Amino acid sequence: QVQLVESGGGLVQPGGSLRLSCAASARTFSSYAMGWFRQAPGKEREFVAGISRNGDGTRYADSVKGRFTISRDNAKNTVYLQMNTLQREDTAVYYCAAAAAARRGDVYYAPALYNYWGQGTQVTVSS
Repeated sequence: QVQLVESGGGLVQPGGSLRLSCAASARTFSSYAMGWFRQAPGKEREFVAGISRNGDGTRYADSVKGRFTISRDNAKNTVYLQMNTLQREDTAVYYCAAAAAARRGDVYYAPALYNYWGQGTQVTVSS
């Protein structure tokens, strides 16, 4: 069983930045591919960014490409999402997810491929 705890959400003005963190309890964190998803009110959960086991592969939704950066520190069992140039459309609850038994280099974008989910952290972009 893996527990994921997100932090770093909050209220930010348009054009601002936030850095989300996700701490994992997994003893073998480096064996999990990780991802960030988000869900806005009245909308389905959508993929934001994903990263491979050792961080050499990343993937982004078109809507955040060039503004968001996913990274991980396997020594700290933590994955990050740096969000720059935030827009009102980025307002959502952001979830961290872990995919077990990930193949080296693989990055997953489908929610069904993730086994564990955090409780989410709210990001609100508003002036």
